[in-house]
Amino acid sequence: MNKDYLNAFSKPIVTFRQWGRKGYSIFTTLNKVVAIAFLAISYHVSAETLVSPVPVDTTQVVFELDLDEIEVNAQRVPVTYSQVARIVSVIERAEIEKAPVESIQELLEFLPGVDVRKRGGEGVQADIGIRGGSFDQLLILLNGINITDPQTGHHNLNLPVSLQQIQRIEVLQGSASRVFGANAFSGAINIITHQPDGNEASISASAGNFGYRNLDVSGALDKGAVKHYLAANAKKSDGYIDNTDFERSNLFYQLNAGFTKHKLAFQAGFTDKGFGANSFYTPVYPKQYEEVKTYLTSLKWQSMSKFHVSSSVYWRRHYDRFELFRNEAPSWYKSHNYHRTDAAGANLNSWVETVFGKSAFGVEYRLEHIKSNVLGEPLDKPIDVNGADAQYLFSDSRNIYSAYFEQSYHSSNWSIAAGIMANKISGSNEEINFFPGMDISFSPLKQIGLYASISKSLRMPTFTDLYYSGPTNMGNPNLEPETTSSIEGGLKLKGKDIFGNITVYHSSAKNVIDWVRLVSEDKWHTENLTKLKRAGIGFNFHYINNGYSGNPIERIVIGYQYNTLDVNENNYISNYTLDNLKHKFTATLAHKIIGKLSASWTLVFQDRNGAYTEYLDDSYGSEKEYKPFALLNGKIVYQHPFFNVFVSASNLLDKKYFDIGNVRQPGIWIKTGLGITIK
Repeated sequence: MNKDYLNAFSKPIVTFRQWGRKGYSIFTTLNKVVAIAFLAISYHVSAETLVSPVPVDTTQVVFELDLDEIEVNAQRVPVTYSQVARIVSVIERAEIEKAPVESIQELLEFLPGVDVRKRGGEGVQADIGIRGGSFDQLLILLNGINITDPQTGHHNLNLPVSLQQIQRIEVLQGSASRVFGANAFSGAINIITHQPDGNEASISASAGNFGYRNLDVSGALDKGAVKHYLAANAKKSDGYIDNTDFERSNLFYQLNAGFTKHKLAFQAGFTDKGFGANSFYTPVYPKQYEEVKTYLTSLKWQSMSKFHVSSSVYWRRHYDRFELFRNEAPSWYKSHNYHRTDAAGANLNSWVETVFGKSAFGVEYRLEHIKSNVLGEPLDKPIDVNGADAQYLFSDSRNIYSAYFEQSYHSSNWSIAAGIMANKISGSNEEINFFPGMDISFSPLKQIGLYASISKSLRMPTFTDLYYSGPTNMGNPNLEPETTSSIEGGLKLKGKDIFGNITVYHSSAKNVIDWVRLVSEDKWHTENLTKLKRAGIGFNFHYINNGYSGNPIERIVIGYQYNTLDVNENNYISNYTLDNLKHKFTATLAHKIIGKLSASWTLVFQDRNGAYTEYLDDSYGSEKEYKPFALLNGKIVYQHPFFNVFVSASNLLDKKYFDIGNVRQPGIWIKTGLGITIK
């Protein structure tokens, strides 16, 4: 692997003034701003596989610039690196290519502040939490468009793109409702797709044990001002144990057009996924099955004038068919669960610079709607479910209105940004919710930055929280929104070969929503826990071989996160909220072997708070604490100018472990593949 690439993909804080060609900012398409403390910028790994006359060392040019003059995203308007007051973890394309994973969910597991609780292999379904938050407390975006599922956070990562089609992933840790509105309760993840320059064709295929097969095909057409990108993916497996098989297919199209005075960005995607859901939601019925389909599209326009204006519209439809019994069912089981959810919205954002600093303001509208045979309020007239002998009997919807204002002012060493989001949600209450916040940063030295941030956030209950009723679960239509107040601060270091950060945070939440039950109860039900306090500390440090050719070590990354909970005393057993990570340690080592042959190794250790009720011999037994475990993954890659070949293995130690309750995780999983890219 070329050392220029390795030097590039983990360098500290490199950004671009307009984020023009790459779409790097966490919410560029919404003209929203997220602080980046340590940003890993890289050449796309395919730069070595493409048929290109002379590779250009772009990073050399970038790093000759004064970092204090490079704009990053910290609030709702662009700010320079010396002014940022939040931390964003960034996984760049080159790092994705080296990682021993083939799914987005597994890739996110390498971040110390992120809790990935998998229910199956290869990202079939996974719950993502940040800093002790639950999977419903996280906002998910695709190219800056909010695609968060209103039915349940279990569906948030049902994406129309595969890992091969991802350019970068940006993870904002900490509450962010002031910037992104409701549901950015504990953080946000923005997934940015590949946006090639020039014409390009790519194909990759991989296979492994458990009947694993994966195929990716993509192509890009560059027509000057207008660029097209089309990608497709198909993935399947027979499963690592009974009823863990899956089959998935994706189709994605993207158009980017850049003109003198404005830009346009359009995307459309579709995914179809079916999987055996062995004990996913309850171990009482291990023969569960689920199929989901997702359609989404969005259009964004951005003005390039001095008065910055951007606007976007989007729509996402999600179908979910859940079968408690995949094959034969008892007489009392009358029908599968059918759900159709829609999330649509529009926004208008703008900012202008004056003698008083930068002023940003905007408005946003979002509609969330569901039709179901189990979730919602009764319909006046049933509606037939397309393609099934069933009817939608219930429905519910809510309208979310938001408006914001933010003012920022910067001097040589200090930066202050303060703003507020006003939000109203129909169906919850008639009050307007306010989310104020302030970020302050101070840079005493060029190599050292200090920051502090305070914010308030809110999350609405999902439709599943409100209405789901089944043999082992019961929703609560009287749930109230949960709120949190958060404060965090940290230290950022940057040097030639070593850089990193240390972060301390604390949050106090009220009316926290969780699925709970008493020891004497058989059913889980949703309740608003009175109070929950979270606090933690974490660090993440990188060593990069910055041009020392005699050193085979290319990169070392060490990260750690400690999280603690303080909850009011009650007799409930928690199914989600209290079962968060107490300790998480991550380590990555990338090194050369010989010539174009290199390797990457990752170690993840985690120790989880909480416990689960063990299910043995067809009945619930005693409470079992989650046991700590360590997972070792590895990947060896041969990189040729025209192709790359790899062999990877996850869970090399064949560790038996549980992320969620009684859901067993796969043992060692070996894969090998080939990729070809022509430009």
